[in-house]
Amino acid sequence: MDVRIVEVGPRDGLQNETAVVPTNVKIELINRLSQAGLRFIEASSFVDPRWIPQLADAAEVLGGIARQPGVAYSALVPNLRGLERARGTALAEIAVFMSASESHNRKNINKSIAETYPVLEEVVQEAKRMGLRVRGYVSTVFGCPYEGDVPVSAAVKVTERLLNMGVYEVSIGDTIGVATPKQVREKFAVLVKAFTPGRLAAHFHDTRGTGLANVTAALDEGICTFDSSLGGLGGCPYAPGAAGNISTEDLVYLLHGMGYRTGVDLERLAEAGQYIQSRLGRQLPSRMLQAHCAAKRTSEGGDSSWR
Repeated sequence: MDVRIVEVGPRDGLQNETAVVPTNVKIELINRLSQAGLRFIEASSFVDPRWIPQLADAAEVLGGIARQPGVAYSALVPNLRGLERARGTALAEIAVFMSASESHNRKNINKSIAETYPVLEEVVQEAKRMGLRVRGYVSTVFGCPYEGDVPVSAAVKVTERLLNMGVYEVSIGDTIGVATPKQVREKFAVLVKAFTPGRLAAHFHDTRGTGLANVTAALDEGICTFDSSLGGLGGCPYAPGAAGNISTEDLVYLLHGMGYRTGVDLERLAEAGQYIQSRLGRQLPSRMLQAHCAAKRTSEGGDSSWR
């Protein structure tokens, strides 16, 4: 069985970095990801640069990558202004986003859920007129930092609105990394019944160490598209110091070991992880990446440093 991986490290991962990552490093990272066999790469974001200065070079990054045949490069777009900035960058698709919880949506987007729908509908309709596919993200499905537990009915309502707007897939997000496998099975059982697994993806964070366990639970419910971030790049703003997105290397290792096909070359993926780790100057949380680095040091007779 094939599993589709959406690599979000260049966007969701790097946007959490405090030190500015040079444009040429971002370009090289994306090139290495595509060379490793990843076919869906979220390369950047066209959110107002004042809010996310790390990704202010989105157009330059998208203009500088060596595009590989069969690879869909995407970017996050919050509104029509962002879509206009993205025009002419040869994107294959864009992504829009909102939350399942009212408090987080107001905090993240500065609008109520009801006020967000018409904004996103404009973006989706215009993007489709431009020939772009549109993906949707729903945050805080498994828990909100302000409201606690979020009823599955809220996720169903938001997902239905996004699909009716014309997005082809909705990524269901555990934004603060609180989900457990039992919760994942229960919520995805409801969502799959309402929308079918083919229209849903899962976006897990590993804040509390349950990320990969949640992947297996989602697989049990028929989900076969997962978002992940090279090296576990990223973080959780509501749990300082905690791990963020599940690692792409760890995810691919798990899936291959379970007999799933991803089309990803794990060795080249780990080399890409080692590349960005060295450029950031710190050890990344991916277990598979650290195992790769340790094995490489042993074979080369090197020292015990993570580089």
